[in-house]
Amino acid sequence: MKKIMTRMLLLAAILTALTGCSGGTGEKKEEDTSKGGSVVVGITQDLDSLDPHKAVAAGTKEVLYNIFEGLVKPDKDGNLVPAVAESYEVAPDGMTYAFVLRQGVVFHNGKTVTAEDVVYSLKRSAGLLETSDPEVQVVAALSVISTIESSENEDGKEIVTIKLKEPNTELTGYLTCSIIPCDYKEQATKPVGTGPFVFTSYEPMESIVITRNEKYYGDKAHLESVTFSISESSDAAFVELLAGNIDIFPYLTEDQAAQLKGQYTIEIGDMSLVQGLFLNNAAAPFDNLLVRQAMCYAVDRQAILDMLSGGHGSIIGSGMYASFGAYYDASLAQKYPYDTEKAKALLAEAGYKDGFTFTIQVPSNYTYHVSTAQVIADQLRKVGITAKIQQIEWAAWLSDVYSAHNFEATIIGLDSQLAPSDILKYYIAGSPKNFINYAEDETFNATYQEALKTVDAKKKKELYKKLQANLADNAASVFLQSPALLVAVNPKLGGYTFYPVYVQDMASVYYK
Repeated sequence: MKKIMTRMLLLAAILTALTGCSGGTGEKKEEDTSKGGSVVVGITQDLDSLDPHKAVAAGTKEVLYNIFEGLVKPDKDGNLVPAVAESYEVAPDGMTYAFVLRQGVVFHNGKTVTAEDVVYSLKRSAGLLETSDPEVQVVAALSVISTIESSENEDGKEIVTIKLKEPNTELTGYLTCSIIPCDYKEQATKPVGTGPFVFTSYEPMESIVITRNEKYYGDKAHLESVTFSISESSDAAFVELLAGNIDIFPYLTEDQAAQLKGQYTIEIGDMSLVQGLFLNNAAAPFDNLLVRQAMCYAVDRQAILDMLSGGHGSIIGSGMYASFGAYYDASLAQKYPYDTEKAKALLAEAGYKDGFTFTIQVPSNYTYHVSTAQVIADQLRKVGITAKIQQIEWAAWLSDVYSAHNFEATIIGLDSQLAPSDILKYYIAGSPKNFINYAEDETFNATYQEALKTVDAKKKKELYKKLQANLADNAASVFLQSPALLVAVNPKLGGYTFYPVYVQDMASVYYK
């Protein structure tokens, strides 16, 4: 780590000497109005699809958030506010949702949004179309839908009514799924939505450019255009930062942030992710509960926060983070305090007195996860465990780890819709999303289904806390933190906003 730090400091000095830059993006831009200008946002992952219903990666969704909207969308406080819909009601029994569509909403191709478009979009996301596209990422939670119908109210406004097969009061959290034109066939290359920015161009592994939607129904974006510049890694993006070629970069480590002070404003928020050392529960030795518990005791979570983000971030003890409010069980963060002697005793009891060797596969484009792996490997040596770190490309992680479940351990951050069931879906036995093969306690699935169906708010909170306790008791994985999000922002800019979901909202950013 010290060698890396030294190299980066040397690189910073060289670039500063060569470019003479003393702050922000130097003389690259002269924009000084709150209505106008352009910015460059650094990202470290190419988009896996321009079609919002086919996108898998959180890094793709954070960009497409600016182009597409659902019936509702999240605000910075975690509320789901009307978007394409102007209002909605949920029946007390949790069986019917009725959305009154906002009038005058126009797609980026000029077509007015109709109930037909909304019904099509919802059915596509739910896998309910007569002819389905195998590449569409069907939202499993929407399988509860029985029918989706449209009508008009007495004021002539279109209404979309969703009826369910069984009670579910959380469905609104999934209805952020993008509304797209029902008769448009070019989403994969020229995406069209209703959001505050319009797609302009995309060059794989280079950039995606979006421009302000002048026909947006709500408050228009301040910026005229935004370029998301794609770098092959965080280190490559950091070089661009030091050269002054990027205005906003949201994935800094504490060391990197320290080097940028005085050149960029460092904004600190939360990634709204469950970061974990995720263990394949079906692969030895992690099919042994005692080994998984030993791993939990052997990892010092606070030290990870201190080393990588200056103490910022929130330690977690299960598969949910604090943004879920009343559903979140904060007490579980203390279930496995750092205790190397306890870890050694559990390893000995499990038959691994002399430890063992395993491999952590980490997506190479996420420097924060790679750095976390390096810290954890150092900590595990103290209890006799050798962790080999294998950095792999994102596409390989998706295919080998997430889809094929072919791994021993990995470090990743799991994102979520604003529904507690969504962040816990990764542990349902039999689900393809259960990439860690969690099946330690057969009560998990039954409790999960009960939590989904109950309309009693108090009971729902109790059940979701019971699910979190289930994961913690069985040490499903080493749950680490909801990481701090350290963002470098050109000091000429204002309005950068953090959300309780993983997005980069450029509509609020402006030149001071």
